[in-house]
Amino acid sequence: MKFMLTSLTIMMFTLLAGQSTESMKDNSSPTEINRSFQHHFENNINRIDKSGKSDSLAITLEARMKELNVPGVCITIFDRNKILWTKGYGVMNKESMEKVNENTLFQAASISKPVTSVTAFKLMEKGKINLDENVNLKLKRWKVPENEFTIKEKVTPSRIMSHTSGLGTSGFQGYHKNEPIPSLVKILAGSEITNSNPVRVIQTPGESELYSGGGMQVLQLLIEDVSGKKFSKLTEELIFQPIGMKYSSFTFPLSAKLTNLTSMGYDSNGKVIDGGYRIYPEKAAAGLWTTSSDLSEFMIALGKSYRGEKGGILKQSSAKKMMERVPNAGGIGIGIDGEGDAFRFRHSGGNAGFSCYAVSFAREGRGVVVMTNSDNGFPLNHEIVRAISKTYNWLPMWMRE
Repeated sequence: MKFMLTSLTIMMFTLLAGQSTESMKDNSSPTEINRSFQHHFENNINRIDKSGKSDSLAITLEARMKELNVPGVCITIFDRNKILWTKGYGVMNKESMEKVNENTLFQAASISKPVTSVTAFKLMEKGKINLDENVNLKLKRWKVPENEFTIKEKVTPSRIMSHTSGLGTSGFQGYHKNEPIPSLVKILAGSEITNSNPVRVIQTPGESELYSGGGMQVLQLLIEDVSGKKFSKLTEELIFQPIGMKYSSFTFPLSAKLTNLTSMGYDSNGKVIDGGYRIYPEKAAAGLWTTSSDLSEFMIALGKSYRGEKGGILKQSSAKKMMERVPNAGGIGIGIDGEGDAFRFRHSGGNAGFSCYAVSFAREGRGVVVMTNSDNGFPLNHEIVRAISKTYNWLPMWMRE
């Protein structure tokens, strides 16, 4: 388990414990302070009903995991650009009973999309991608089929990332390890071994938001075609290595080191996904394996970029563009909520057997990443994030709250 202390942590613990700041500095170690926060959080989970209202009766995180049949969770809390703590709960494999820890890998699912978008922005900064240019001008191995919806308006990288491209194919179901795995072009064009619909424009580009995992696959193809590199290799060079995300990869099969750290995924009945987990060749949309702490480092780096601080992953102008609200949609490559001090960027994700959520306040370098190995993880993610907001006296962090 990892711990980090900030002055804010001391101040907030003071509010919780009713002690003076000087007394806390003299009598409590960073580990003790963080554990006190953890203890308070772990014992104050409130169920949230379908209307979004919290139950007045608090229960433990362990009890709530049992109620929802969620085998494992890993949580990372960060503030002022520093990870305060990371902790695993439950098990990554119900058969072996191996426990979740800070290095356990989960499928990030749709949180792959912001990582893909930052990669696209990196190539934009190098002059290889024009955000507002018709993608067909630079696509080489396959092109978006023209139809009645593309006569005047075209599919562009910015529209893909804001889900206003008009492209369909909202998501993907993944493949069993023993099934043939289609290539990127076959995923886009459709084939006899592809289990998703061909990616096509189904409404006028720019008209309104239409969530499209298929669009992200078009972006992946563009990224590869303009860079001349495989997507997995490029993200390693442009994102993971600079940030220090040592336990993250789009490559499959994973390295032996990472394979040994992967969690199994579980369905809503608590049954392991056949094969342990599904394979997602749709990497840009859903193929990232990572840890909660690695994903927190990504969120921290993106926030630094937004604020123009040292250690960012993008130019400030690029990060500002990403978090600029598109009419009738969200940001360009990531969800955004709130205003002023409450302004935050976030994304959720759900693959077969995995549910996760990442959020950060844009002005503070403060937030949380929650990763679970269950189809039932989504309500738990909401309850965890709300409990953390309450424990640390932070503003709401769940989407649209």
